[in-house]
Amino acid sequence: MTTTEKALLQRAADLKGESLTEFVIRSAKEAADRVVEEATIWRLSAEDSRLFVETLLNPPEPNATLRAAAAHYKKVMGR
Repeated sequence: MTTTEKALLQRAADLKGESLTEFVIRSAKEAADRVVEEATIWRLSAEDSRLFVETLLNPPEPNATLRAAAAHYKKVMGR
């Protein structure tokens, strides 16, 4: 970390009334929370949401590939 970077972080910590360590840890946690949220939460457009719900409420008939996969699963799992 450069002297300039440390001075900036210290100034920000002072403005928040925190120690440098508290400021850096809190800031890093907030950034980590955002990264995890962005990686795990799906955000759909209004149209995508409508299509998703429509498909759940009125699912299409299974095609040959899906029927074959289900048969294979039943065979492998002994069901």
